[in-house]
Amino acid sequence: MQVLLLSGLLCDETVWRGIYPRLADRADVTPLHFAGCDSLTLMAESALAAVPGPVAVVGHSMGARVALEMFRQEPQRIAALALLNTGVHGVRDGEAESRGRLVRLATERGMLALADEWLPPMMGDDPTVTTALMPVLRAMVTRNSPEQFAAQIRALLGRQDANNLLPHIAVPTLLMSGTADRWSPLEQHGLMQRSIPGSTLVAVPHGGHMAPVEYPGEVARSLLDWLERVPAGS
Repeated sequence: MQVLLLSGLLCDETVWRGIYPRLADRADVTPLHFAGCDSLTLMAESALAAVPGPVAVVGHSMGARVALEMFRQEPQRIAALALLNTGVHGVRDGEAESRGRLVRLATERGMLALADEWLPPMMGDDPTVTTALMPVLRAMVTRNSPEQFAAQIRALLGRQDANNLLPHIAVPTLLMSGTADRWSPLEQHGLMQRSIPGSTLVAVPHGGHMAPVEYPGEVARSLLDWLERVPAGS
C-alpha cells in the first residue's frame, strides 16, 4: 500500500520522524513537504505525481488541505484519508492581516524571530514535551526562507472552502486533533466528522497543533488502525 505523509505550513519530515518508522512495516511510506509552493492546487498535483496508483493520504494542517484538494482533483486515486490538526473553512475575517503580519516579521527580522513567535501557540499543554521539542522545531522552521513562507501563506489565503467535499468522501477517513490544539480545535474536527460518512474522530490528549511530533506513538497507533480499514489491493 502506498501512503503519503503531507506536511503542513513551515513543516517537513521532522513532523513525521516518530511516525514514519512505525508505519514502514505496514506500507510504502513517502513523506512530502511543500517549501516555496504558492498554490494548494499545485501542491496536490505534485503529491499525486509523486506516487502511482491508489494512495492513502495523511495530511497534517496545511497538508490535510492538500489531501482534500487531491480528493477534489482525482477522487478515484484516494484509497483513504487521514486529516490531522486541520480545517475545511475558507479564509476568515482578519486572517489575511494576521498572516501578513507574520510574513513581515519573517522578512524584517528573520525566520528565527518568526519561529519564536509562531511555534509556542502551536504546542500542547505539557511543558515538558514543548521544552524537549522546541530546538528541533525551531531548526525546522529556520530551514525555510521568508520567501518560501510567504509562498505557503499565499497558498493558504487562496484556498477554497472544502465543506462541500465532505459528504462525497466514501473512503476510510480518520480525523484527529489534540485536546489542546487552539488553532484547529477538536470540536472543529467533530463538525467535519458529522459530514463525512463513516469517519472516525480521535483526540490526542494534551496534544497541540503539532500533535504528530508531540505524541507520535498515539498518532501512529491511530493511523495503523485506520490503515486496517483500507480495502486490500489499494
